[in-house]
Amino acid sequence: MFVSGGNQQRVAIVGPGLVGATAAYALLLSGVGSEIVLVGRDRARAQAHADDLLHAAPLSRATRVWAGDYAECRSAAVTVIAVGVTQRAHMTDRLDDLLQSAAMFQEVIPRIAEQNPQGILVIASNPVDVLTYAALKWSGFPAGRVIGSGTLLDTSRFRTLLAEHYGVASENMHAYIVGEHGESQVALLSSASLAGTRLHEYCQSQGLSYDPAVFGELAGRARVAGLSIVRGKGGTSFGIGAALVRIVRAIFRNEQAVLTVSTLAPPHSGLGEVCLSLPAVVGEQGVTRVLVPAMSPSESEALRRSADVLKRQIALLPASRSSDTIQASG
Repeated sequence: MFVSGGNQQRVAIVGPGLVGATAAYALLLSGVGSEIVLVGRDRARAQAHADDLLHAAPLSRATRVWAGDYAECRSAAVTVIAVGVTQRAHMTDRLDDLLQSAAMFQEVIPRIAEQNPQGILVIASNPVDVLTYAALKWSGFPAGRVIGSGTLLDTSRFRTLLAEHYGVASENMHAYIVGEHGESQVALLSSASLAGTRLHEYCQSQGLSYDPAVFGELAGRARVAGLSIVRGKGGTSFGIGAALVRIVRAIFRNEQAVLTVSTLAPPHSGLGEVCLSLPAVVGEQGVTRVLVPAMSPSESEALRRSADVLKRQIALLPASRSSDTIQASG
């Protein structure tokens, strides 16, 4: 397990395609991590990405970058998984895509877990919640050490839209999107706040109109933003790359940051055995606590429906093997 303050902060990126390579570049620019190893089926492509990144290092941050194999995941504090079916603008067969990506995970995850049984897995592949559950099942890791990017980027998009609406900096806007990273995600409008004040109270104090329909429209824009980007340029990369760096930074610096990442829902949530996004405390041990925020009755019901959507998808994963277990976080 990575120890805060140690000399080596290695990140392994398995699947250095568009998302994986962009995440590596974002890591390099941020200075998060002292070593980046790229592991891919196409070794020549992984090496080309590594060389390109290495040439950028003298102009950004002193970081060791190279292409390696699964054995070099052994010393990684964090392994980012970005393998899977390429994003498409028109999702004609989600089931086929899920099964193809799950088959890749069934091959990759046990190999990583064998090499590095004490590391932390960060899942970037879609459908991220289902594949986070698959990684949890096939790695045998405790729940806290398998983290999906979840709705971290959706939450960022939503906060940005709300901040633009009110004419303030996005870091001063607090609002969460929870549940599935997908169609059934839930924007928690009832708890959204600005300057420590719930939005409806803020609007009242400032003489502004409080229109839930406007907030619903903004939440809808956040939900479809990724698809719009895929249609425009063929895939998302910069936003998710930054989101992955944010998670890795919270781990390496032991920030105990509250992030909406995908993790195993806690028993007290009443959502069942499913991975989805809730505000979670992330530090050097991975996820140490999962928080269930206050919600309106309609939001609670929407989150339950989102969990049910994901459980139906999870049921389509390849049959469990006798060694598959789910360990509680801790």
